[in-house]
Amino acid sequence: MAVTSRSYYRRLISAGVKIYEYTAGFNHGKTFVSDDKIATVGTANLDFRSLYLHFECGVVIYSSAVIESIKHDFLRTLPGSHEISLKECTRNAFQRIAADVLRVFAPLM
Repeated sequence: MAVTSRSYYRRLISAGVKIYEYTAGFNHGKTFVSDDKIATVGTANLDFRSLYLHFECGVVIYSSAVIESIKHDFLRTLPGSHEISLKECTRNAFQRIAADVLRVFAPLM
């Protein structure tokens, strides 16, 4: 995963977001489930380029039985993933500073 993406981890984890990096292979799909009522499945990254410049595809699903299947699929990937801790994001001062500087360029990448 790109250093620029990881530069946001500290702030997200501090706000209560759990971040998992998939380590059992490669998974390019982007899937979100919220409150067991809303889900999205698609190819778009959550960045400026994907959302505004590229022709990415995705679907938003609201109040459908398929949301349970999407959630189950996500939960099956967790054993092949590593949860990132706040300690991992703060232990190396040089990496933190480099990531913060590179974050400036994130919208261009």
